[in-house]
Amino acid sequence: MTSATPLSSTETVTLQPSYNIPIGLVTIAIGLTFVKWWIGLPVGLFGLFLLIQTVLLKLTFTPTALDIYRGETLIRQFPFAEWQNWEIFWGPIPILFYFREVKSIHFLPIIFDPTMLRICLEQRGTKMTLPESDS
Repeated sequence: MTSATPLSSTETVTLQPSYNIPIGLVTIAIGLTFVKWWIGLPVGLFGLFLLIQTVLLKLTFTPTALDIYRGETLIRQFPFAEWQNWEIFWGPIPILFYFREVKSIHFLPIIFDPTMLRICLEQRGTKMTLPESDS
């Protein structure tokens, strides 16, 4: 498995972790705790939960599926043949990755490299949901 920019859709790529969202949430929680501790506490706990998930989980793109690993153990596989569309929400600061399979919908926080995520999704030939225009 490599973590470099993929050259083709036949290469297996493991995304690098991104700690931006968990650290951002913990930082916001610290500030909120000084204002309203009962708001800061759940935000901080959620940030810590995402931090742990960032350390433990790995997303790997194979030529045919998106695999999710906890350590070295494969915990879930999402074959691209079953995908209908995908989208990365909020372009300036990607925070949420959505994809829809034939029978289910999935939302994942962006706790991995969003640039490589987009590159891998585009190379695997899955369809992207485009925002509707106002015209």
